[in-house]
Amino acid sequence: MIMPRGSDQLLLPVNPLFLWFTLLVAFALNLVPLGRHAGMPDLIALVLVFWNVHQPRRVGVGWAFLFGLFMDVHQGALLGQHALAYTLLSYLAITIHRRLLWFGVVDQLLHVLPLFAAAHAVSLIVRLAVGDGFPGWWLLLAPFAEAALWPVATALLLAPQRRPPDPDKNRPL
Repeated sequence: MIMPRGSDQLLLPVNPLFLWFTLLVAFALNLVPLGRHAGMPDLIALVLVFWNVHQPRRVGVGWAFLFGLFMDVHQGALLGQHALAYTLLSYLAITIHRRLLWFGVVDQLLHVLPLFAAAHAVSLIVRLAVGDGFPGWWLLLAPFAEAALWPVATALLLAPQRRPPDPDKNRPL
């Protein structure tokens, strides 16, 4: 991973078990029956974008499509609605991942906000195209809530990589 300008610490490689654990926890939190409100943040989308930006070779468009299908089945939505939105979201995140890593967390927040808005817009268009009702104006808050959670996700998901490496007197770093 490229070391951002403001960072003074090299990150350790991500543990693949931690990566998949975080994706499964985000998926499980999306499955919690909280009375699905249109303005609630989509945690699996947030974690997918985070890992698409930081580990684009491990978490790609295929995994986003699979998690989208799982969400479609869970919510009883049109099969492919979330899959299309997550695939687009993942593609856009992988497209800007190199540029995004050079910015600070607040600037990253401003860059991922249009991605989340585009994913929700695609999902809404598919929903309206098949004759489902408009979910309400609360839907406009969901991309902002997901973008607001970006600094929290960055702090939590990069924490295991920021631990100090094993001290070695023969290694310069």
